[in-house]
Formats: sequence, structure tokens, C-alpha cells
Amino acid sequence: MSVKHPVIAVTGSSGAGTSSVKKAFEQIFRRQNISPVVIEGDSFHRYDRAEMKEALVKAEEDGVILSHFGARGNLFDKLEDLFKSYGESGTGKRRLYLHSEEEAAPYEGLSPGQFTPWQDVPANTDLMFYEGLHGGIKTEESDIASQVDLLVGVVPIVNLEWIQKIHRDNAERGYSEEVIVETIMRRMRDYIKYITPQFSRTDINFQRVPTVDTSNPFIARDIPTPDESMIVIRFRDPKKFNIDFPYLLNMIHGSFMSRRNTIVVPGGKMSLAMEIILTPIIHDMLEKSKKSR
Repeated sequence: MSVKHPVIAVTGSSGAGTSSVKKAFEQIFRRQNISPVVIEGDSFHRYDRAEMKEALVKAEEDGVILSHFGARGNLFDKLEDLFKSYGESGTGKRRLYLHSEEEAAPYEGLSPGQFTPWQDVPANTDLMFYEGLHGGIKTEESDIASQVDLLVGVVPIVNLEWIQKIHRDNAERGYSEEVIVETIMRRMRDYIKYITPQFSRTDINFQRVPTVDTSNPFIARDIPTPDESMIVIRFRDPKKFNIDFPYLLNMIHGSFMSRRNTIVVPGGKMSLAMEIILTPIIHDMLEKSKKSR
């Protein structure tokens, strides 16, 4: 962890909605005139798209579990090194994962599904912002969570997470429902071992809970809308960031406290809640950063 060069990580599973939370952070950065270095979790996968297909075949032959959730499919050591290096000196190495033709266009000789070469992160940034699967990982070999100054979890209830993943992978990537369900099943052990434990280490969790029936996510025709949801926001240690619950209850109409460290807000108020909660935290982090330099 670092006062001088803060590291913020948003962690959540595939289909959890971390991209929406990323947009909320981007709005805060823009309004506060903050210059972040952005790190995408996909860029720390061990294999590119073609290599992963080959590795999955070999893993099945060898009887081992391989997924983008677990240690075999990722470079946890390099991600930890990046967070540590940035926290100490504002430097480090990153690369990009090219998801589409549009992203690959500027890189001659590279195609979607490949990585760009490792390069130094931009100099003179205010903070590092990570969005991906593993911002709060802690294993016997790696302790990424210990290098993060603000760890935010995005974790809808699992049926909603699966609904969102099925719809996203079908619409954006053209995968059939059968292929998506098979992927969910193959990843399950790594999900339980690597993804779920992170949410006990997060400083703040945003958990979306639908108020409509999602009991069978594999036949759901629509993703529940924000207005058909509530957001459970849990603070591991409210004193750490001086969370003022009476202020939040007053500012967010329809909110209530369900436990001493938990506030529940209407789904449509999630962006507002994030801005009210996170803006002063980030502002305070940067003020301390400036004073320490």
C-alpha cells in the first residue's frame, strides 16, 4: 500500500458489472481532473486467445483445471509486481489485451485476442486504477490485495451474475448458451477458490440484488433493470474512510441501513451512491499523496 502513489482496484467476476463501475470511476476522475493509469485485468492472463484454446485441450487431457479465474491462467506475480512498483515509485510494466478489431487496428501485426508488448506505464500519473478479476487475490505465492489502497468489489448475487454473463457473451461475442453454461461450469472450482474470497478483503462491496424472479438464470429472457434491483453496499471498516451514514441516508432517497456497516439503495441510484461515497475518499487519498511528495 502507498500514500504517495495510490492504487485503486475494482474486482469482480466475468459478468458482474465491473465495466459499469469503471465508468463511474472515470466520471469521478474527469470531474476531479485526475490523471490515472488504467490497468485492465485481461492483460494479465497467461495465454492469448489462441494459446488458451490449446492450453484448455491439454488441461482436459491432463485432468487439471484451467480457467481465467485461477492461478494457472494468470500472471499473479506480474500483477503484484506492478502494484508494488507503482506504489513505491509510480512506475511499472503493463500491456494491453486486444479484444476487438477496433482495439487491434493501431498495432501493426497484431490481431484481436493477442497482447501488446510490455511497456512502461505513463509517467506523472495521479493514481493507478485496475479493473478486472483479481484485484484482491491472496495466495501462498502472491498477495495482490496487500498492495491496494482502495479495494472495491462488484458482486451481484450469483444468479444475476450468470444472467448478465449469458446475455453479454451471446450479444457481444456470439457464444451460444450451451458454450457459455459449459464455461461457467468449468470455471466453478476456480471461482470458489480465487474469486469469492476476495470479497472478504474488499473495503467496499457493491452487491446488486434483483427484486424480480431470477431463480432459473438459464432461461431468463431479460436482465433485470436497475429499477428492478436494490444495491447492498457493505463497508468492511466504515471508520477507515470516515463513512457518514446519516449523510448518505439523507442524500440518497429510498436508502436504509440493514446492518451497522451496510446501506441499501435503490438500483437506479447506484451511480449517485458511488459518486457520493467514492469522491471524498479519492480526494482524500490524493491530498495525502500530494503532501507526501
